[in-house]
Amino acid sequence: MAQTEKVQELSNNGSFDKFILKGIALVDFYADWCMPCLIMAPIMEELSEKFKGRIKFGKLNVDEGSNLAQKYQVSSIPNMILFKNGQVIRRFVGSQSADDFEDKLRKFV
Repeated sequence: MAQTEKVQELSNNGSFDKFILKGIALVDFYADWCMPCLIMAPIMEELSEKFKGRIKFGKLNVDEGSNLAQKYQVSSIPNMILFKNGQVIRRFVGSQSADDFEDKLRKFV
């Protein structure tokens, strides 16, 4: 089945580990009740288009993936973690403007 969203929804069922394993991947740890997270969602969608083929974009609901949130020491949200071949290379905590976030990500591609 084709992925219709630009930002892939991840879960504990192994999709998370597979997603971050190869290449550069940005995962947004979020919650549906978090207002700054809701603000970041369209920014993540927009940037996923701009960085298509260079950075994979994913999201993980911390209410459903609390063990992964603990594993990566996510204590506040939104918390975007940039991975390269499965290793954490950068964290971005809190809401970001689209332009600022794009500039920060460009340094990694």
